[in-house]
Amino acid sequence: MDADVQNIKKWVVFYPIYINSKKTLAEGRRINAAKACENPTCAEIYDCCNHLKLPCAIEREKAYPRDFMQIGRVRVLLKREDGTLCNPAVSSRKQLMNQVAELVPRHPGRTKKQEAAKKQEVASSSSAAGPSKSGKGGRKKR
Repeated sequence: MDADVQNIKKWVVFYPIYINSKKTLAEGRRINAAKACENPTCAEIYDCCNHLKLPCAIEREKAYPRDFMQIGRVRVLLKREDGTLCNPAVSSRKQLMNQVAELVPRHPGRTKKQEAAKKQEVASSSSAAGPSKSGKGGRKKR
């Protein structure tokens, strides 16, 4: 177990803030905001890394140093000890971040959440479709 933990310490660290479109560069985003996704989670990033056939591990107790309220990070192995790539399509951290940012919006858990949100939005808009009156109305007092 200790040898396994030592190997994980050499893996690449991936915080969800790195690909969060709601964060600024100063707050920790590392890719273009147009390519980033909205509020990714560690579990989604972990599933995307597994989809890319990369060895990875979630560290739920770790927090992002600049914003300690953002809890959780993912460790990813890009290169083996002999220097060969685990996945030839992903050769750097930037490529990993861009590919994961493309996959997270299509994550099965995220698409279910979006469908539920759309149903709630349609239900609330149809029930509140009464006539609306704008302006204050009434007379001004002197």
